[in-house]
Amino acid sequence: MTTKDSAGTDGTPPAGGPATEIEAGIRLDFREEMSYGDYLHLDELLGAQHPRSKPAAHDELLFIIQHQTSELWLKLLLHELMGARDGLRADDVGLALKRLARVKGILHTLTDQWTILATLTPSEYLSFRDSLASSSGFQSFQYRAVEFMLGNKNARMLQMFEQDRTAHATLTDLLNSPTLYDEFLAYLSRHGHPVPASATGRDVTEAHTFIPELVDIFKVIYDAPAENWSLYETCEALVDVEDAFQFWRFRHLKTVERMIGGKVGTGGSSGAAFLRKALDRTFFPELYSVRTALD
Repeated sequence: MTTKDSAGTDGTPPAGGPATEIEAGIRLDFREEMSYGDYLHLDELLGAQHPRSKPAAHDELLFIIQHQTSELWLKLLLHELMGARDGLRADDVGLALKRLARVKGILHTLTDQWTILATLTPSEYLSFRDSLASSSGFQSFQYRAVEFMLGNKNARMLQMFEQDRTAHATLTDLLNSPTLYDEFLAYLSRHGHPVPASATGRDVTEAHTFIPELVDIFKVIYDAPAENWSLYETCEALVDVEDAFQFWRFRHLKTVERMIGGKVGTGGSSGAAFLRKALDRTFFPELYSVRTALD
């Protein structure tokens, strides 16, 4: 006969019973070994949250962690976009697609994070908003770097980062480098597609603008996906990335509207109105226009 405190027949402890013994091989002494915390520099990471509100507002920690984790994801997002660009440059479409799949996953995670920030009510946010002073997400150099990589370039943005040498150097390099889309168009050109010189020889420091001839090239690919599968798949992967990026922008807009309504942003932008205008921008206009051209 067994009691509720007895172990199961497979040797596992009953629900609510005592914890299992620590296995003999598990390391417990890290005086001379690298620990999990050492590897991740958790002392620095967990010590990087410094609320500024006085008296301390309970909800400021949520706001700080939300934006710090977003910056970590943006770092990885930029890393993967660069990797995808390198894959296309090396004619390795499979590698590029692998990295774009990860880009989409990162963007979905960033979008989901807005759900947590949306639990911040207007009164809770106003309890510490003044502590932000003139700081704003608009000043994120990594967000600007992602936009540069995707084709939305603006040299005037560099002025905002003149005081940060690392950020300024990163953005200057990306401003003067081909975008992900530039490398895809160069790949198409190398593989026999009639990409016009206005695309392959364009000034890469400028934002990409619509090139009608590209729609004709993409129409050939979309009209026969089986015969052009890797190109067709890459086109759709780029559209997936833009789609995911726009969902992230949209959730940002709706979260801002929920928290501050039509107030001006802390960094001086028009706030929600500015974010709404960003939804009209597209990185790969020809990949959207080709859908209208298909029979």
